[in-house]
Amino acid sequence: MAATETLTAERILEATEEVLRRYGPAKATVVDVARVLGVSHGSVYRHFRTKAALREAVTERWLERTIVALRPHVEGERPADERLTDWLTALFTLKRRKAGGDPELMATFQVLIGENSAVVDRHEEHLVEQIARILEAGHDEGLFTAPERDFGTTARAVFDATDRFHNPAHAADWSAPGVEDAFAAVVALVLRALRP
Repeated sequence: MAATETLTAERILEATEEVLRRYGPAKATVVDVARVLGVSHGSVYRHFRTKAALREAVTERWLERTIVALRPHVEGERPADERLTDWLTALFTLKRRKAGGDPELMATFQVLIGENSAVVDRHEEHLVEQIARILEAGHDEGLFTAPERDFGTTARAVFDATDRFHNPAHAADWSAPGVEDAFAAVVALVLRALRP
């Protein structure tokens, strides 16, 4: 890090991802992160009080990218059934790309996600909330029904029904022959169940 650059939480998180990719979660240390940044480990601790806090923040940052990437499907102008299909497809695509594109980092984040269940729970809540917003729009458009307008419960059911295509525990199946057909069948089933 050049002397003129300010040490920020974002720069620390970027460096932490690099260190985790290089060394894995078992061997990566705050000293390694500080070394990449050219600062003392005390400088890192001024932003993140503990190694656990740093690991939690990097996990949250990684998961937040998914929420941001899916947002256009929530806020789009297309009919809600198309937006829901696009949202589910985008989530599956993002997860597959992460699993296949950088397997070392994906394996690292699997460990970090296991350590940070509260972060994962909040992430899932955000995803379910996005689905609920699409479902509510679909209800207003006359495309979807929800018992007593309980979009949150219905959204959770959609999320759970598609678990095989976004839960990293199933990542090994995402490159199997026929997985796209299986995904399309589940999405079609979900859409049929949502229609009035």
